Amino acid sequence: MTGPHPLRDTGAARRREVLISGAGIAGSALAFWLHRAGYAVTVIEKATALRSGGYPIDVRGTALDVVRRMGLLPRLRDAHVDLRRITFLDEDGGKVASVDPHTAAGSVAGRDLEVRRGDLTHALHAAVRDDVEFLFGDSIATLDQSGHGVDVAFHGGGRRTFAMVFGADGMHSRTREFLFGPEERFHRYLGYCFAGFTMRNTRGLSREVMMWNTPGRAAALYAVGDSDDEVHAFLNFARPKPPFDAFRDPGAQRDLVASVFADAGWEVPGMLAALREADDLFFDGVSQIRMPRWSSGRVALVGDAAYAPSFLTGQGSSLALVGAYMLAGSLAGRDHAEGFAAYERDTRGFVTMNQDQIGEGGASLFPTTARALEQRNAMLRRLRTLPAAEGRPAHSALTLPDFTPVGREPVG
Repeated sequence: MTGPHPLRDTGAARRREVLISGAGIAGSALAFWLHRAGYAVTVIEKATALRSGGYPIDVRGTALDVVRRMGLLPRLRDAHVDLRRITFLDEDGGKVASVDPHTAAGSVAGRDLEVRRGDLTHALHAAVRDDVEFLFGDSIATLDQSGHGVDVAFHGGGRRTFAMVFGADGMHSRTREFLFGPEERFHRYLGYCFAGFTMRNTRGLSREVMMWNTPGRAAALYAVGDSDDEVHAFLNFARPKPPFDAFRDPGAQRDLVASVFADAGWEVPGMLAALREADDLFFDGVSQIRMPRWSSGRVALVGDAAYAPSFLTGQGSSLALVGAYMLAGSLAGRDHAEGFAAYERDTRGFVTMNQDQIGEGGASLFPTTARALEQRNAMLRRLRTLPAAEGRPAHSALTLPDFTPVGREPVG
């Protein structure tokens, strides 16, 4: 493919109105590529504004080619978080090992990116905000496909009809629920819960992660910059069944985490105190979304709504970027049925391969037994002498195809 915008509208395509639910990574990237393919795009987002900050996320492998073709790679290189080390600690806070972050994560130094989630979201938004209609502070109330398009009613009032609708509204997608029913049908729980929030950088950490472990529990402090006043705090713990009663109750979330870590040492008591006061708490189960199909009629899903891989793979943002490109490109010159079929056919293998990466380093960082913890620690001590990571094959398993309009109207 040549040129920075391979899906650029040639003028032959009649502009069709489409709606994307969700202005995050998947939604904004999809808006960019659908606009280039000639569609008139509206993005609806229940939050009142883009979310700033956020914990760091990875952009690796094939996803790097997506942001390169969007013209965003220089901006993201400037925003890159260059971690120096990850230090693992035992129950008493003693050092087990300090390892190269790329070796631990399976990423490649000098090539793969780690950026704050907000930096990526804002870069994507800036690339498309002048070309796409954004509706913040609103969401889809109902979808009706009984006519010749998708009739959408909004919670904020009003109705509109679109040629297609796309759900890019995350792992707990309401769009998916409209189409396919309750989340429990597709939710694959991986046995852990986590809480993330920001707190004061009382240890003076600089571009590093410190992780404390006991069997079934982990606490981490993540310093992104050189002199940041705040760090990202994470508390992760094993739990046989997901605590569905706590997912929508922040008070219950705080109580659950506090009870699990009540007797913990190191910096955990201070983290629990900060947790009680945090206004940016994010709590969830560590889970995947596995679906037999990603579309129904004129509505399709992308990113975590269709195939959340869990943070144990480190591939959530990369799959969102690649999926958005593949979905928009698959629609170029095709009607919705042909395009959605091509999207699934050409993308599913890559998605499945990356979801299956939970067995290659992710869950092993959070062992649930004393024996498994000692085995992990022995492995970490050996990592100090290994060469830098070459990356995992799954990250680059898909070569992006060239998508260009074929000179006929996109129909659907």
